[in-house]
Amino acid sequence: MGKYDFDKVTDRRGTGAVKYDGLRELFGDADLTPLWVADMDFEVCPAISDALHERFSHHVYGYPRTPDSFWPSVTGWLRKRHGLEVQPEELAFVPGVVRGIAYVLNFFTRPGDAVVIQPPVYHPFRILTEGNGRRVVENPLVEMPDGTYAMDLEGLEKVFATEHPAMMILCNPHNPAGIQWDADTLRRVAEIARRYGVKVISDEIHGDLMLYGCRHIPFCTVSDDAAAVSITFGAPSKTFNIPGLISSWMIVRNPEMRKAFYDWMAVNEFSAPPFTATVATEAAYRYGEEWLTELLEYLEGNIDAVIDFVERNMPGVRAVRPQASFLVWLDFRGLGLSHDELLDRMLKKARLALNDGAMFGRQGSGFMRLNVAKPRAELLKDMSRMAQAFAE
Repeated sequence: MGKYDFDKVTDRRGTGAVKYDGLRELFGDADLTPLWVADMDFEVCPAISDALHERFSHHVYGYPRTPDSFWPSVTGWLRKRHGLEVQPEELAFVPGVVRGIAYVLNFFTRPGDAVVIQPPVYHPFRILTEGNGRRVVENPLVEMPDGTYAMDLEGLEKVFATEHPAMMILCNPHNPAGIQWDADTLRRVAEIARRYGVKVISDEIHGDLMLYGCRHIPFCTVSDDAAAVSITFGAPSKTFNIPGLISSWMIVRNPEMRKAFYDWMAVNEFSAPPFTATVATEAAYRYGEEWLTELLEYLEGNIDAVIDFVERNMPGVRAVRPQASFLVWLDFRGLGLSHDELLDRMLKKARLALNDGAMFGRQGSGFMRLNVAKPRAELLKDMSRMAQAFAE
């Protein structure tokens, strides 16, 4: 057993957590066991809670100034974890990655513009695009025999040539399938995008949660083309389980893209962080690496346990091993159920709330996304209920 207790069970109901207290609103039943939204049921790194407690113990919460030590903590983390050298002027704070993507869409595109996404993929990409009056164009991923996915790069170029999109949203690592795209694939995306004048948003919020020795490859690092077209988003929120503190950042390397956009962000006060964000982020990046190392080992154990359980107890179901994050993509198509039957059994018989695979695009029909970031003994109880529900 390590220094940190990830087996500890913490009751989160009644804390305003959407994962628990939003069950009735989102699933119609408050008594389900939640295995859906991507936050973890583990207590945060003590360095973070200690830093917040110290700041809150000073009982004056006036207008904040970003500490001089804040951005060096971010650049130091990126350098150490990913070999990514970032200049201070390339960085800006954003109050959440999804909000940041919305800012980019509204600044760089116009109503009616086409935006490319690669389903099955994180559903807010579609929601943000359509909700802001832009047009979604799909470049679906290609399912491989082992259940993972590859990009259809020929299809991507065809989409760029025929639909003339203004922007593409890349998920790197990919959510829900947990794929870290290789450098050659990313270079090819960048080359095609630059040739057709398409800007690329790269959502890399899961980039610190690499598993099984896999390495995160930031999109903006793979080539000059990538640096020229990319707007990269990252955050400590998934890594350190602090999404409620709303702390994220973005990197824009192209100075022509960056100047007007960052000026617009600043004048609208979109890039001014609250002190809760700076305190927690700096504590995480300066003192949280040991905690993260133990977390990743624990998550690998949970993923191994789920895959082993599915292989032994759930014939017709396949669990796809992720290269990143704490989300497992479950393929139920081998059971021969309709998608509605799949949802009905999961909710009414297993009494479990997972993400419906179809929310990630029609290519996710027959799948569900499982969040394994909880104490292992509890997770295996949940898996037993799932197996029983689909054995009947």
